[in-house]
Amino acid sequence: MRNMHIVIVGGGKVGRYLASSLIERKNTITVIERNRSHCQHLANMVDAEVILGDGTQPQTLQEAGIEHADCLVAVTGSDETNLVAVQLAKQQFHVPKAIARTNDPRNLETMRALGVDIPVSSTGIITRLIEQEIGAAEMHLLATLNKGRASICTIVLPEDTHLHQKHLRDIRLPSGSLIVSIVRKDSMIIPNGSTILQAGDEVVAVCEGASEMALLKALKRS
Repeated sequence: MRNMHIVIVGGGKVGRYLASSLIERKNTITVIERNRSHCQHLANMVDAEVILGDGTQPQTLQEAGIEHADCLVAVTGSDETNLVAVQLAKQQFHVPKAIARTNDPRNLETMRALGVDIPVSSTGIITRLIEQEIGAAEMHLLATLNKGRASICTIVLPEDTHLHQKHLRDIRLPSGSLIVSIVRKDSMIIPNGSTILQAGDEVVAVCEGASEMALLKALKRS
């Protein structure tokens, strides 16, 4: 996966975890944090540019290089702040992808309706989502389950898929994943072992733990 420039709004525990994890993956990270002591602590812990400021202000986002960023991730403790930061990044600076943490899972649909590409209620899967949505742009998260320990994902089988005309029972799926439905044109299919896959099918699967990427590789291999 190519090196990305990712702007993180929020330098608390979640922001520090994300910054460290994404830096290990050779990404360029800029963190915006409004608390001075958090900024100092973060600057001493991670090899990232740390900016003291408000991530809901255009000037601060510009200082962070938002105009050239691949992704903005808003992970403050305030859902309202995260939403405003994402909307600003998307609407004013046209950031390709925006991910927001929601501290109240009931706000997931509201955030999605208001322009958040990927609202996430669990912080443990944000790093994997960034890699999947930015790097591959092939698998999409629909919802999280069991406090983020599992997820419902969707993927469209490519035209050259090796799975075309194969029975579902003949496909070796990664441990911890299960195909629960298939959308074909305007119809939804509840699959069983006799179901035959076709190119262009939108496959909906439940994935436990870190099995999303293994499922992606299994379904996308041509």
